[in-house]
Amino acid sequence: MKNVYILGGLRTPIVVKNGKFRNIRPEHFGAKVLQKLIEKYQLKNIDGIFAGNAVGTGGNIARLMSLEAGISDNVPACTIDMQCASSAAAIDIARMKITCGNGDLFLAGGMESSSLQPLRIYDTKDDRYMQIPGGCYKTAQFSPGELSPMVMLEGAERVVQIEQIKKTELDYWVLKSHQRACLARDKKLLESYIVPINGWSIDNGLHDKINQRLLNRLPPILGPGTSITAANTCHTNDGAAFIILCSENYCKKNNIKPNFRLLDALEKAGPPKESPRGAMRAADALLTYNSLSYYDMDSIEFNEAFAVIDVLFARRFPKLTGHYNQLGGALAYGHPYGASGAILALHLMRSLCISQGKYGLAAIAGAGGTGAAFLIEQCRR
Repeated sequence: MKNVYILGGLRTPIVVKNGKFRNIRPEHFGAKVLQKLIEKYQLKNIDGIFAGNAVGTGGNIARLMSLEAGISDNVPACTIDMQCASSAAAIDIARMKITCGNGDLFLAGGMESSSLQPLRIYDTKDDRYMQIPGGCYKTAQFSPGELSPMVMLEGAERVVQIEQIKKTELDYWVLKSHQRACLARDKKLLESYIVPINGWSIDNGLHDKINQRLLNRLPPILGPGTSITAANTCHTNDGAAFIILCSENYCKKNNIKPNFRLLDALEKAGPPKESPRGAMRAADALLTYNSLSYYDMDSIEFNEAFAVIDVLFARRFPKLTGHYNQLGGALAYGHPYGASGAILALHLMRSLCISQGKYGLAAIAGAGGTGAAFLIEQCRR
């Protein structure tokens, strides 16, 4: 099996839905990231592009983005839809291409525009047409028998109830996420990764003044007796992120000393009605397969689609919370579905640089009970 290295990566600012990117198509701001990556790292002979996208207009939007970026039409591009885990899966596919000797240089990540998420309609012959008003929907069906547009929220609430998680536990991680993210912003720790779009370079979901009193005022989204609120679930966002994966052969030919190695990656799945568990399920499997433990990790990134994911981690590994989402998570930054896995990769690399650590783990849950995870190693010089 061949070694796979990460040369670097970039992302757009993560922007709230109907904000600064509300009129920009995802393939357009994704193309800006690709162009900047090619320019910054002087990339030559790209073998392929894999891009996650969950709620776009369909078709092979990765190919459209590649052509918008001015990349040679000889370079293939493929769109991956694993919902929230899409760009993590894209990274894994590119990794496998390299390990199998089917290429030396790939761009992997994703892009998403919640602002431009299209309204779809079932065909009148589809039995689901009669089950929802006008047959129109925005949220795809993730498991048999569930057509609710609130299915992800309901899944998070289901886990809260099963695990008897208190709202105070959820609130703790909301505050922690914003505090860490605001500190990272103030220290400009992620600035070098951000490609401005139309002059905008700010992650605008971060709140300096969020406090417990505000959290106490927020009503439960699913009604009395429930715990999921607008604060302990992430916002939907617009953004794109990509990393560069290459072979050892590419590094030698171009006299490159990479900073990171992508050790391994995988996808796992479980009960579809308890989707927040997917991140830890995938992370557990990946660590076991590589004979490593959470305690070997210097930095850990889980996508905070819901604060319940943080609580599950903190309950199991209370001594590791200092290594976990050190720059803040999606509760603060937001969650542009198809791009979030690659965003985790960038934040993980930055955390490892700061801590001068060796191993980093990233994991993300996906709709329908799926999950994806990957391991990276900081190369010693």
